[in-house]
Order: sequence, then C-alpha cells, then structure tokens
Amino acid sequence: MLEQIVGILFPVFTLVLIGFAVGRWLKPDFRPINRINMDAFTPALVFSSLVAMPLDVEQLPLLYASLIAVLIPGILMIPVCRFSKLNYKAWAPPQMFRNSGNLAIPLFTYAFGDSALAPAVLLFVVSACVHSSLGLAMLSNGNPFKQMIKMPIFIATCAALLVNISGVGVWKPLYDATALLGQAAVPVMLLSLGAQMCHLRLEGLKIGLVCTCQSLATGAVAFSLIYFFVPLPTLELQMMVLFTMLPPAVMNYLYAERFVVEPSNVASMVLFGNFFSIFALPLLLMFSLSLA
Repeated sequence: MLEQIVGILFPVFTLVLIGFAVGRWLKPDFRPINRINMDAFTPALVFSSLVAMPLDVEQLPLLYASLIAVLIPGILMIPVCRFSKLNYKAWAPPQMFRNSGNLAIPLFTYAFGDSALAPAVLLFVVSACVHSSLGLAMLSNGNPFKQMIKMPIFIATCAALLVNISGVGVWKPLYDATALLGQAAVPVMLLSLGAQMCHLRLEGLKIGLVCTCQSLATGAVAFSLIYFFVPLPTLELQMMVLFTMLPPAVMNYLYAERFVVEPSNVASMVLFGNFFSIFALPLLLMFSLSLA
C-alpha cells in the first residue's frame, strides 16, 4: 500500500514543488494565470465532465454528502468560535470551503482513476457554488446571488446540466475542444498552489496549525455523518474521506481580503493548511484505500 500511496501523491506533489520553484526563482504574477484558469480552463473541465456524466437519482447521495461536508463544519465552528472568542467570519469559511479544485481534482484522478473525475468535478461545483452564495453572504451584506450567476463555472454547470438532462448530444468537435481546454486546468491548479507556498511566514505558524487541527476534527465529524447516514458507493465514500478533510481553499483568502475579515490570519490558515496536507494526506489516503 505504501508504494501505491507514493505513486498517487508523487505526481501531485511534484507539480506543487515545480510551482514553488517557479514562484521562488522566476517570480511570475500568477493572478492573470489564475483568472484564465478560473474563467476558461476550469469551466471547460466542468462542462466536459458533467455533460458526459450520467445524471439520475443515483447522484443524489453524493450531492447530499457534499452539502454535509460543507455545512456541518460551519455549524460546528459556532460553539468553537464562541468558546475560544474567535471571529466566526474569519475562522468558519476555511473549515467549510476546502481545496476542492487545486488539490482535490488531481488527487482524486490519480488515486481512483478517470472514473473519479466526474464525481470530483461535481463535488467541486457544489463547493464553489455554495462558497459564492452562502460564503459571500457570511462576509457581506449584499446580494451574492448576482455574483454567482455571473461566474463562468456556474454558467458552464448550468449549460452542461441542461444539455445532459435534455438528452441533446454535443457536437463531437465542440466536446473535444472543451475537453482539450479543460485538460490545462489541473496542472495550472497545482503549479499555482506551489507558487503560493512562497508566501509562508513563520509568524502565522500557530494560526495555521490550529486551523489545520480544527479542519481535521470538523471534517472527521462530517465524514462520520456521511459514513453512517448517506448510502454511497465505495468509490465515492473513499473520495469523501479526502474531500471532508482537505485544507482550506485559496478563495477564502481572496474573499477575506476583499471584505477585510482578518486577511493576514486567513492567509496563514490557507497557506499552512495546504503545507501541512503534505503530512496529513498520506494518512488520509491510507485510510481511504482501506475502505475498498
């Protein structure tokens, strides 16, 4: 099993390491690259994956599980923040909205093969849509629905679901073009994640460590509920082990910075959370594979 785990994680961490080297020595500005990835590559990946995914009532348990994985940590953080006198708006979102894009999609595909791509994309879409609606509502007083419906990922999701449910076939050259464009999303995600590691600062270590422990604890509770109450196939149950305990998504920092909600602390949670996943993921992956 050790050889299998190394074989799964090695490609992922190799690209992250290359991204770190690129960020450390070449110092490129990843902001326009990330914008292209979120507005072009990732929507293409979402569309090409969901349009070919069988959609029926069999997908409902995975949808329920994804909502449990996102919402339960947020509920658990209410008493934690009150008891510890922490800012709920700063500490809860990193527990709820995890790195379901940059890290999860390549991790799932390397761990479980191409059959895991469509469920991985579905989990990512649910997390992204809840983050851009409920997540923004937690931080702002405006109407986050207007922003959500403008997101290319949301538009691609709606288009794919409409085509899939209607039974209308996609012109094969068009599907091939979106699939080809979508193939760029995963490598760019990993390179970007590695480049962000260049911003680690030791003064944020304590906050990052506390957030990581909270993330694993709240994720374990969410997975326990899914394990006992949501009937999932073995593959999707294995995926939920990792999905519920992933490190925080980078988008948490971008929103915290935009709405001035302890952005420096949230940055430490995100960066150190993803750094500590180097040590947590092998153990989580070992447990996930043991469920087969």
